Amino acid sequence: MEQIRCGWVNEDPLYMSYHDHEWGVPVHDEHKLFELLVLEGAQAGLSWYTVLKKRESYRQAFDGFDPQIVAVYDEAKAAELLANPGIIRNRLKVQAAITNAQAFLRVQEEFGSFDAYIWRFIGGKPLCNSRRTLAEVPASTPESDAMSKDLKKRGFKFVGSTICYAYMQATGMVNDHTMECMAYEGVKARGLANEPSA
Repeated sequence: MEQIRCGWVNEDPLYMSYHDHEWGVPVHDEHKLFELLVLEGAQAGLSWYTVLKKRESYRQAFDGFDPQIVAVYDEAKAAELLANPGIIRNRLKVQAAITNAQAFLRVQEEFGSFDAYIWRFIGGKPLCNSRRTLAEVPASTPESDAMSKDLKKRGFKFVGSTICYAYMQATGMVNDHTMECMAYEGVKARGLANEPSA
């Protein structure tokens, strides 16, 4: 029987693997939450596929997405990143990653973890949607609007509501696999099983 995936996935095994095993699965790991924040910001104006192909290069260039290390990058490190062909060489996006690392650490200090902070926007439990087609998936929601507004207030960059909603999808805060997709039920079950213990 043919496996049906969400319509945005192409035939690249890298993309199919990301769709099948990562997209929509709840994330509570701090480094992974920071990684996806940086990558979703890097995606602005581009396709996620473009960013995904560069993810390994990003992990090497940004010290495994350790926010404590990224937060103290200096001008020389920023220049080094802008010369790295393995990542998206956009000055504003590179600077945003550094600025966001600093803001990320402040949030961790205030809330105990970024995870505790970010999941508050949906009440701590994944939202499982019932989309029949890609056309039903919104670009933003009231929850992503609220998240965007609060992140901006805290000094984060490249966190408009559309980027925030893509972040919610990527981190499994919402399950936007279409209902016919092979991953829908599995992600739904994992969402129920991976709610934070707090």
